[in-house]
Amino acid sequence: MKWLLLWLAVSAQGFAQSRPARPAQKKIETPAPAANRWPIQSLAVEGIQNYTREQVLAVAGLKIGQLAGKAEFEAARERLVASGAFETVGYKFAPDANGGGYAASFQVTEVATAYPVRFEELGVADGDVESLLRARDPLFSMARLPATQAVIDRCVKWIEEYLAAKGPHEKLAGRVTPVTADQFAIVFRPARNLPAVARVSFDGNQVVPQRVLQEAIHGVAIGAPYTEDRFRELLNAAVRPLYEARGRVRVSFPKIRTEPDKEVEGVQVYVTVDESQSYDLGKVQIEGPSPLKPDDLLKAGDFKTGDVANFDRVNEGLERIRKAVRHAGYLQAKVTSERRIGDAKRTVDVALHIDAGPQFTMGKLTIVGLDLDAQAEINRIFTLKAGKPFNPDYAEFFLAKVREEGLFDNLGETKSEYKVNDQDHTADVTLRFGGSNPSSKPGRGGGRGVE
Repeated sequence: MKWLLLWLAVSAQGFAQSRPARPAQKKIETPAPAANRWPIQSLAVEGIQNYTREQVLAVAGLKIGQLAGKAEFEAARERLVASGAFETVGYKFAPDANGGGYAASFQVTEVATAYPVRFEELGVADGDVESLLRARDPLFSMARLPATQAVIDRCVKWIEEYLAAKGPHEKLAGRVTPVTADQFAIVFRPARNLPAVARVSFDGNQVVPQRVLQEAIHGVAIGAPYTEDRFRELLNAAVRPLYEARGRVRVSFPKIRTEPDKEVEGVQVYVTVDESQSYDLGKVQIEGPSPLKPDDLLKAGDFKTGDVANFDRVNEGLERIRKAVRHAGYLQAKVTSERRIGDAKRTVDVALHIDAGPQFTMGKLTIVGLDLDAQAEINRIFTLKAGKPFNPDYAEFFLAKVREEGLFDNLGETKSEYKVNDQDHTADVTLRFGGSNPSSKPGRGGGRGVE
């Protein structure tokens, strides 16, 4: 019996020695947040219209999960202000719903004055300069650059550094410059002064008289800095429409030359015009989705197929279609056209494309300046009821009919306004009535609403 007990004791000791030792488990500890600094659980950006949330946060320099407090948010705000893209920048942060960190947001107001970007005479491809600026500035856009000195100077500095790496170059400047009669651009080009346009004359024209051409171009070109590319844009904006209203869709300006003006400082510009031949308007059709019946919209456009392709009239038809779509509640509708020129038959077909956007419906009607009885009468005859497609022109039409039909005594000035709610796609209308106690005339009950 003793030997059995001795054998068990030795065996147990052997088993204990052969069992691999367990490594001691390390205790994983989450570092405690520093005083007044907690993880960012969510980041929102309010007030943006032309930038994305991701673009703004790339400049702000804050990320989800990062420990942050007042110092970090203030530094982010300063970076956004220094970008030159925002008039005002604010922020707020508070414990999130779960208590594990901050729910934070920035409130920004974008700089309203912004223009497209152009590069002139830089000696490198425009696309290379654009790529450089996009890489340096997450907010950069060729379509819309804030016209603030901070933004323009920063872009000039980056472009100069880029060109310096490639060799000698001229000093650059960035300026807001008119490119057409009513359009501007921010132009980056060598800082040397350009000659100004002093006079313009045309040759080769027969369909449009010299006087008419000069009146069209003088208003936008005289006094403007001259480069051939910029001057051609002015020709296309101011002179080409004169020819396209006469069906001359192939008009061109094959030759432009300049010489110093003999009487004033500047250059005289000589333009050769190739007027081409007249084209007729061919088929006009709506391609792609349409919120309303295409036939109804084309009827509203009133296009004169078979007549001379007058693109002043075509553009007027596009505007009539846009208004018809807006009247159906599509307040953000855009109507664009694509020309298809048939040289063999000298016709121009036009394809229309409608980007309707969301449909808005009538929301709340508020009436100001009337007593309760008069308010009830207005509510009764105001036919644009809640939930119906919102027509932005109806309220003014309604007030005009109210005045025309003499529905109220002592009626003074009337005014309508509407407020669009982008989240639920509704529009609230306010009607304001002025005058000395305007009241509805007796005996008007039972009438029809104002359609």
